[in-house]
Amino acid sequence: MSVTYQGTQTIVEGAPLLTSRTEAHLLWLAGGFVLVNFAALTLIRPENWLSHLLCVLIWVLSAVVSHRVLRLTLPGHDVLLLPVVLFLSGWGLAAIERLAPRFGDRQALWLALSVMVMLAVASFPRVLYWLRNYRYVWLVLGLGLLISTILLGRNPTGQIGAPQLWLGFGGLYFQPSEALKVILVAFLASYLGEQYPAMRTAQPDGQRLALSPRIYGPILLMWGLSVVVLVWQRDLGTAILFFMVFLILLYVASGNTLILLSGALLITAAAFVAYRLFSVVQLRIDIWLNPWPEAEGRAFQLVQSLQAFASGGIFGQGIGQGAPYYIPVVHSDFIFAAIAEEWGLLGCIVVVICIALLTMRGLRIALLQQGRPFRTLLAVGLSSLIGIQSLMIMGGVLRVFPLTGVTLPFVSYGGSSLLMSFIIVGILLRLSVEAQQPSI
Repeated sequence: MSVTYQGTQTIVEGAPLLTSRTEAHLLWLAGGFVLVNFAALTLIRPENWLSHLLCVLIWVLSAVVSHRVLRLTLPGHDVLLLPVVLFLSGWGLAAIERLAPRFGDRQALWLALSVMVMLAVASFPRVLYWLRNYRYVWLVLGLGLLISTILLGRNPTGQIGAPQLWLGFGGLYFQPSEALKVILVAFLASYLGEQYPAMRTAQPDGQRLALSPRIYGPILLMWGLSVVVLVWQRDLGTAILFFMVFLILLYVASGNTLILLSGALLITAAAFVAYRLFSVVQLRIDIWLNPWPEAEGRAFQLVQSLQAFASGGIFGQGIGQGAPYYIPVVHSDFIFAAIAEEWGLLGCIVVVICIALLTMRGLRIALLQQGRPFRTLLAVGLSSLIGIQSLMIMGGVLRVFPLTGVTLPFVSYGGSSLLMSFIIVGILLRLSVEAQQPSI
């Protein structure tokens, strides 16, 4: 595959021509969808028209500004990333306004902030240099924030016994583990990219240094410390996500299939140990195996989620016409179930296609980084974060997997998650134009 960049155009041999005009057309389509949903929501709840108008204006302003800034500062960027993430974010904004109106304005403000940070990251020419060469500084900073939640952590819900995973000040809360996702991927990509020649070079006896402690000792230490802290905080869903992305990056860097097989065994063993040690894990596995005997008790949330999927049918009840509010915390962990009930199977398929498209475009960006191990691994890791996290939560609310407590990127309520998801997109946008630049 050959790639040619001409101004704001990306020409891929054997593929359709994608230009900034394509991005604009897709943003118009996304804007139409968002506008129709908020108009329908206003007809149902006319008393909230001002809040709905604010959300629409913020979304439109975010779309217009981001499109113009990227066209000027990043000619040749991947023109599919921005429309897809803004489409999902606008859809999530409408769903949150429908399910938990008091959180809608807050999510809209987080969206505006996230878009600004995404543009800053994408437009900053040395962002990849900083991520690669200051990996230990970023990692220490991320671990420091994570450890500080053990001492100063709070829970916005105020529930007694709930995990204290947030740092709060003045009514604003941030979840450090969300930032650690990006930091840890950048650290792994930087370290493995540096060790890539040794990992891929055959030794005189025909063996590779794939399992050398000299190579893997430091990275296992840093990654293990991160996971231990997360387990200590009972943020087990994020710990599982880290582990799976870690395995993927190790496999891509080394090409050793034994890593994947060993990882599968370790995940099985860890699940068994966690089931014995943590009551929250035991609860989630028990209700995953058989939720029906406790449909009005411990499994109430999951059972209501399954009923939402059943009542949605193919075309859904229509926005504001279903009853997804019976699901506790539906605007966060279970927003995919609300989409299933009010937008139906077709809505769920569209969400899955969008997430798959984001992941595939990220992997395509990785493929274009020929001869640049750090950039390749960074794109693979960030794309895997979005894809695996989405798969975990969508499978959880459908009872395909046990619930993990992670959010659906760009759609679920949560400022920390939205901000870091847009930072991931900003880095991918930067990577999409760096394929034509000299290696760093």
